[in-house]
Amino acid sequence: MTVSIHPIRGLPEIEAGDDLAGMLANAIAVAGLGPEAGDVLVVTHKVVSKAEDSVTTITDDNDYRRVVDEQAVEVLRRRGDLVIARTRHGFICANAGVDRSNTKPGTAVLLPTRPDRSAHRLRQSLSRLTGIDLPVVVTDTFGRPWRRGLVDVAIGVSGIEAILDLRGTADTHGRELRATEIAIVDEIAAAADLVMGKSAGIPAALIRGLSAPRGDGRAADLIRPASEDLFR
Repeated sequence: MTVSIHPIRGLPEIEAGDDLAGMLANAIAVAGLGPEAGDVLVVTHKVVSKAEDSVTTITDDNDYRRVVDEQAVEVLRRRGDLVIARTRHGFICANAGVDRSNTKPGTAVLLPTRPDRSAHRLRQSLSRLTGIDLPVVVTDTFGRPWRRGLVDVAIGVSGIEAILDLRGTADTHGRELRATEIAIVDEIAAAADLVMGKSAGIPAALIRGLSAPRGDGRAADLIRPASEDLFR
């Protein structure tokens, strides 16, 4: 399997109410990328949130901290201005996903209210516009316990399985795999970020050649239930 990752350039600054699907379809066409059957579209949540008006005004650092506390349903740790919180979606992330980067001064971008639904609506609109059923992965950047550095992960999914469950299959030596579940949409999100970056102004990428299983996966499938959490 050979996989290629194509940045989707040329999108303007997204505003509330913009036709994001139409903008993406046009940018994909202008880039000569089709789309083609089997492609997967990866989109940063910021453009989704902006189009859905999940943006708030902030005046200073105190105002920012207030918004973070409002978006958190549980604060797990605090260190200075850093808050590790659980959001209403169930995500564990820094500052409840409230982000001041790549947005207009005096504003902060919130997570989409229902990111799986956002991904599904975007997929439906793109299907109507392009004639291709294009799975969509909406991403955000998370830190990771016990490892330094950030990585993009899936927070919204439509048209593709979120987890590749290999339990019950055999490894190369014939031993049964009993616990192996691959977070394939997180791998897709991280791979796409290689061509999108954090300062390049490229909010989407098209992944081609990936034989990922199509299905009705959701990013919510990736959230570990509290009963399975060995550390909290």
